[in-house]
Amino acid sequence: VGQALLPAIRTYDLHMEQFVEIIDGMEMDLDNNRYADFKALQLYCYRVASVVGLLAAAIFGYSNRQTTKYAHDLGLAFQLTNIIRDVGEDARRNRIYLPLEELQQFGVSEADILQARETEGFGKLMAFQIERARQYYSQALAELPAEDRKTQVTGLIMAAIYRTLLEEIEAEGCHVLKQKTSLPPLRKLWIAWRTWLKG
Repeated sequence: VGQALLPAIRTYDLHMEQFVEIIDGMEMDLDNNRYADFKALQLYCYRVASVVGLLAAAIFGYSNRQTTKYAHDLGLAFQLTNIIRDVGEDARRNRIYLPLEELQQFGVSEADILQARETEGFGKLMAFQIERARQYYSQALAELPAEDRKTQVTGLIMAAIYRTLLEEIEAEGCHVLKQKTSLPPLRKLWIAWRTWLKG
Protein backbone atom coordinates (compact mmCIF):
# COMPACT_ATOMS: atom_id res chain seq x y z
CA VAL A 1 0.00 0.00 0.00
CA GLY A 2 2.85 2.36 0.86
CA GLN A 3 4.52 1.70 -2.49
CA ALA A 4 1.23 2.28 -4.33
CA LEU A 5 0.85 5.63 -2.56
CA LEU A 6 4.35 6.87 -3.40
CA PRO A 7 3.53 8.45 -6.80
CA ALA A 8 0.64 10.44 -5.26
CA ILE A 9 2.75 11.42 -2.24
CA ARG A 10 5.44 12.82 -4.56
CA THR A 11 3.02 14.47 -7.01
CA TYR A 12 0.97 16.27 -4.35
CA ASP A 13 3.71 16.71 -1.72
CA LEU A 14 1.70 14.80 0.90
CA HIS A 15 3.20 14.47 4.38
CA MET A 16 3.96 11.07 5.83
CA GLU A 17 3.01 12.15 9.37
CA GLN A 18 -0.57 12.64 8.18
CA PHE A 19 -0.77 9.02 7.04
CA VAL A 20 0.60 7.97 10.42
CA GLU A 21 -2.10 10.06 12.12
CA ILE A 22 -4.78 8.16 10.17
CA ILE A 23 -3.27 4.82 11.26
CA ASP A 24 -3.18 6.12 14.86
CA GLY A 25 -6.89 6.94 14.52
CA MET A 26 -7.68 3.44 13.29
CA GLU A 27 -5.65 2.05 16.18
CA MET A 28 -7.78 4.06 18.64
CA ASP A 29 -10.72 1.87 17.58
CA LEU A 30 -8.77 -1.20 18.74
CA ASP A 31 -8.26 0.23 22.23
CA ASN A 32 -11.30 2.45 22.85
CA ASN A 33 -15.03 1.91 22.61
CA ARG A 34 -15.97 4.91 24.77
CA TYR A 35 -14.94 8.60 24.82
CA ALA A 36 -15.03 10.48 28.11
CA ASP A 37 -15.64 13.94 26.66
CA PHE A 38 -15.73 15.89 23.42
CA LYS A 39 -12.02 16.73 23.63
CA ALA A 40 -11.18 13.01 23.54
CA LEU A 41 -13.63 12.44 20.67
CA GLN A 42 -12.20 15.42 18.80
CA LEU A 43 -8.76 13.80 18.68
CA TYR A 44 -10.30 10.65 17.20
CA CYS A 45 -12.27 12.69 14.64
CA TYR A 46 -9.15 14.68 13.74
CA ARG A 47 -7.17 11.53 13.04
CA VAL A 48 -9.78 9.56 11.10
CA ALA A 49 -11.49 12.42 9.25
CA SER A 50 -9.87 15.86 9.47
CA VAL A 51 -6.50 14.51 8.34
CA VAL A 52 -8.22 12.79 5.41
CA GLY A 53 -9.78 16.16 4.58
CA LEU A 54 -6.38 17.85 4.68
CA LEU A 55 -4.89 15.25 2.34
CA ALA A 56 -7.86 15.52 -0.03
CA ALA A 57 -7.61 19.34 -0.06
CA ALA A 58 -3.93 19.07 -1.01
CA ILE A 59 -4.76 16.68 -3.86
CA PHE A 60 -7.62 18.87 -5.13
CA GLY A 61 -5.30 21.89 -4.92
CA TYR A 62 -5.55 25.25 -3.18
CA SER A 63 -3.80 28.61 -3.30
CA ASN A 64 -4.85 30.03 0.07
CA ARG A 65 -3.68 28.33 3.27
CA GLN A 66 -7.02 29.24 4.88
CA THR A 67 -8.40 26.29 2.90
CA THR A 68 -6.67 23.93 5.33
CA LYS A 69 -8.92 25.27 8.14
CA TYR A 70 -11.95 24.54 5.95
CA ALA A 71 -10.69 21.01 5.24
CA HIS A 72 -10.00 20.35 8.93
CA ASP A 73 -13.45 21.49 10.11
CA LEU A 74 -15.29 19.84 7.23
CA GLY A 75 -13.67 16.50 8.07
CA LEU A 76 -14.79 16.92 11.66
CA ALA A 77 -18.35 17.72 10.53
CA PHE A 78 -18.39 14.59 8.33
CA GLN A 79 -17.25 12.35 11.17
CA LEU A 80 -19.76 13.84 13.63
CA THR A 81 -22.49 13.14 11.06
CA ASN A 82 -21.31 9.53 10.73
CA ILE A 83 -21.35 9.15 14.52
CA ILE A 84 -24.89 10.53 14.74
CA ARG A 85 -26.14 8.30 11.90
CA ASP A 86 -24.49 5.15 13.32
CA VAL A 87 -25.38 5.39 17.04
CA GLY A 88 -27.49 2.22 16.95
CA GLU A 89 -25.18 0.26 14.69
CA ASP A 90 -22.18 1.16 16.87
CA ALA A 91 -24.09 0.27 20.05
CA ARG A 92 -24.73 -3.22 18.69
CA ARG A 93 -20.93 -3.56 18.56
CA ASN A 94 -20.63 -2.24 22.12
CA ARG A 95 -19.29 1.10 20.87
CA ILE A 96 -20.49 4.50 22.04
CA TYR A 97 -18.83 7.44 20.31
CA LEU A 98 -21.10 10.06 21.89
CA PRO A 99 -19.09 11.63 24.75
CA LEU A 100 -20.00 10.04 28.08
CA GLU A 101 -19.90 13.46 29.75
CA GLU A 102 -22.69 14.59 27.40
CA LEU A 103 -24.74 11.43 28.02
CA GLN A 104 -24.62 12.30 31.71
CA GLN A 105 -25.52 15.94 30.96
CA PHE A 106 -28.76 14.82 29.29
CA GLY A 107 -29.57 12.02 31.72
CA VAL A 108 -28.84 9.21 29.26
CA SER A 109 -27.14 6.04 30.50
CA GLU A 110 -24.86 3.72 28.56
CA ALA A 111 -27.55 1.05 29.04
CA ASP A 112 -30.09 3.34 27.33
CA ILE A 113 -27.86 3.46 24.26
CA LEU A 114 -26.91 -0.24 24.29
CA GLN A 115 -30.52 -1.34 24.77
CA ALA A 116 -31.89 1.17 22.21
CA ARG A 117 -34.11 3.04 24.67
CA GLU A 118 -35.30 6.30 23.12
CA THR A 119 -35.77 8.40 26.23
CA GLU A 120 -36.67 12.09 26.29
CA GLY A 121 -33.08 12.80 27.30
CA PHE A 122 -31.82 10.87 24.27
CA GLY A 123 -33.83 13.11 21.95
CA LYS A 124 -32.28 16.20 23.56
CA LEU A 125 -28.83 14.64 23.39
CA MET A 126 -29.20 14.01 19.66
CA ALA A 127 -30.51 17.54 19.04
CA PHE A 128 -27.36 18.81 20.77
CA GLN A 129 -25.11 16.58 18.62
CA ILE A 130 -26.86 17.65 15.40
CA GLU A 131 -26.53 21.33 16.25
CA ARG A 132 -22.80 20.93 16.90
CA ALA A 133 -22.27 19.14 13.58
CA ARG A 134 -24.30 21.86 11.85
CA GLN A 135 -22.06 24.53 13.37
CA TYR A 136 -18.94 22.77 12.06
CA TYR A 137 -20.41 22.69 8.53
CA SER A 138 -21.20 26.42 8.73
CA GLN A 139 -17.77 27.20 10.13
CA ALA A 140 -15.98 25.13 7.47
CA LEU A 141 -17.88 26.67 4.56
CA ALA A 142 -17.27 30.18 5.91
CA GLU A 143 -13.53 29.42 6.04
CA LEU A 144 -13.21 28.36 2.39
CA PRO A 145 -11.68 31.24 0.40
CA ALA A 146 -13.54 32.19 -2.79
CA GLU A 147 -10.46 31.57 -4.95
CA ASP A 148 -10.33 27.90 -3.93
CA ARG A 149 -14.02 27.04 -4.34
CA LYS A 150 -13.59 25.59 -7.84
CA THR A 151 -10.73 23.25 -6.95
CA GLN A 152 -12.48 22.15 -3.73
CA VAL A 153 -15.85 21.47 -5.39
CA THR A 154 -15.64 17.72 -4.58
CA GLY A 155 -15.54 18.56 -0.87
CA LEU A 156 -18.42 20.98 -1.33
CA ILE A 157 -20.49 18.26 -3.02
CA MET A 158 -19.79 15.88 -0.12
CA ALA A 159 -20.68 18.65 2.34
CA ALA A 160 -24.03 19.23 0.61
CA ILE A 161 -24.83 15.50 0.69
CA TYR A 162 -23.79 15.04 4.32
CA ARG A 163 -25.65 18.15 5.49
CA THR A 164 -28.77 16.88 3.76
CA LEU A 165 -28.32 13.53 5.52
CA LEU A 166 -28.04 15.35 8.86
CA GLU A 167 -31.26 17.28 8.14
CA GLU A 168 -32.98 14.01 7.15
CA ILE A 169 -31.97 12.34 10.43
CA GLU A 170 -33.44 15.30 12.31
CA ALA A 171 -36.61 15.35 10.19
CA GLU A 172 -37.17 11.63 10.83
CA GLY A 173 -37.06 12.23 14.59
CA CYS A 174 -33.51 11.04 15.32
CA HIS A 175 -34.51 7.36 15.57
CA VAL A 176 -30.85 6.42 15.08
CA LEU A 177 -30.90 3.72 17.77
CA LYS A 178 -33.17 1.51 15.68
CA GLN A 179 -32.67 2.67 12.09
CA LYS A 180 -29.94 3.98 9.82
CA THR A 181 -30.89 6.93 7.65
CA SER A 182 -29.49 7.11 4.14
CA LEU A 183 -30.14 9.13 1.00
CA PRO A 184 -31.21 7.39 -2.25
CA PRO A 185 -28.52 7.45 -4.99
CA LEU A 186 -30.65 9.64 -7.27
CA ARG A 187 -31.07 12.24 -4.56
CA LYS A 188 -27.31 12.26 -3.97
CA LEU A 189 -26.77 12.70 -7.71
CA TRP A 190 -29.21 15.62 -7.78
CA ILE A 191 -27.49 17.30 -4.81
CA ALA A 192 -24.07 16.74 -6.42
CA TRP A 193 -25.18 18.19 -9.78
CA ARG A 194 -26.79 21.22 -8.13
CA THR A 195 -23.69 21.88 -6.01
CA TRP A 196 -21.34 21.47 -8.99
CA LEU A 197 -23.40 24.01 -10.98
CA LYS A 198 -23.02 26.55 -8.15
CA GLY A 199 -19.24 26.03 -8.35
